[in-house]
Amino acid sequence: MAKTKVLITVKTYPTISTKYDELVCTAGFTEDGKWIRIYPIQFIKLGYENQYKKYDWIEIDLVKNEEDFRPESFRPHSLETEPQTVGTINTDNYWEERKKAVLNKVYNNMELLIEEAKNKEICTSLAVFKPHKVIDFIWEDVDRFWNKDKIDKMQQLSIFEKSEGSNNPIRKLPFKFSYIFEDITG
Repeated sequence: MAKTKVLITVKTYPTISTKYDELVCTAGFTEDGKWIRIYPIQFIKLGYENQYKKYDWIEIDLVKNEEDFRPESFRPHSLETEPQTVGTINTDNYWEERKKAVLNKVYNNMELLIEEAKNKEICTSLAVFKPHKVIDFIWEDVDRFWNKDKIDKMQQLSIFEKSEGSNNPIRKLPFKFSYIFEDITG
C-alpha cells in the first residue's frame, strides 16, 4: 500500500470516544494541494516520537472513509497505522513556504462557500476562509468534565488493553469558542 504524504495544518483538541478512546481529527494538504481530512487518529496512543505538529509533513497509509460522504475524508488503513513525520515547514521569510501551501484558494464570500458545500458535485467541507471584518470573538463556559457515562464506556473498552492514558483521559477544554464576522458581501 502506498503511503500518502500530508502537510498537517489542522488538529482538533482531543476528544473522548467510546469506540476509539481519545482521538483527534486532523486535516491538511496532499502534495498536489488538495485538502484531506484524516479521522480517526488515536493521537495520545501514538507515543511522543510520532505525535506530529502543525506544518509537519507526515506519511501514512490511508483509505477513503466510506462512512463519511465528504470527498476529503480518509482514515488510517488500520488503527495500528502510525504516521511518520518526514519533514516540516518553518516560519522563515514571514511564513513564505506555509503561505504557498495554504493560501492557494481562499474564500471571502460565505454564501459561495455554503453553495459549494451543498452542491453534490463539489461538496466542499474544508476550506481556507478570510473574513472581511472580525466583529467579535466569543468564549463560553461549557461543562468542565467529560460525560461520566462516556468515560465509563471508554474505560470498559480498554479493560483488557491497558495503554498509556486509557484510564486518565485528557482534560476537557471547558470553553466553546466562536467568531462573529462579515464576509466581503457584508
